[in-house]
Amino acid sequence: VLSPDMVDALLAAPEGSVDRYYRRDRALLAVMYATGCRVSEVVNMKQQDIHLAENYCLCTGKGNKQRLVSLNPTASEAIQKYLEIERTDLVSVAGTDPGWLFLTRSGRPVNRETVWALVQRYAGRVGCAQDVSPHTLRHSFATHLLAGGADIRALQEMLGHSSIRTTQIYTHVEHSRLKAVHKQCHPRG
Repeated sequence: VLSPDMVDALLAAPEGSVDRYYRRDRALLAVMYATGCRVSEVVNMKQQDIHLAENYCLCTGKGNKQRLVSLNPTASEAIQKYLEIERTDLVSVAGTDPGWLFLTRSGRPVNRETVWALVQRYAGRVGCAQDVSPHTLRHSFATHLLAGGADIRALQEMLGHSSIRTTQIYTHVEHSRLKAVHKQCHPRG
């Protein structure tokens, strides 16, 4: 799990002076952290799944189950800039719009391996541990929500877990909230 400050650094790591498709990369990273989506869910997003005016997107998860996930202002802004500037150029390379949200330099949909490589590149750039992966952003999303007081049932829905037992894994990671509750509520805390 990355700290909120490290997530901020990671989301800002793609730079226009260094990275050719930095707007796409910023949008991709921002969507992953804002939604907690799995990498497979993000690479399968279509442009029509994004609803920027309402700040949400449609996510298709395991077993073709669909759920609505919220986009924060950072993700919405990053997507908007990517759509306005870079995606148009990537579509022109392909000749026709393939419909997928995130495209490669050849105009094809990005794949899991590409996302993995991008996360590794930017994590290395900001000094994260080498074991940072796209799933690290999902874990960070869940842990930060729990630390902020989110209900575990709401988190279950956001992550697209069919069982609460899967979501409960995150309660073992997030101890600072439990300590704060104990200190505040226990008579000898």
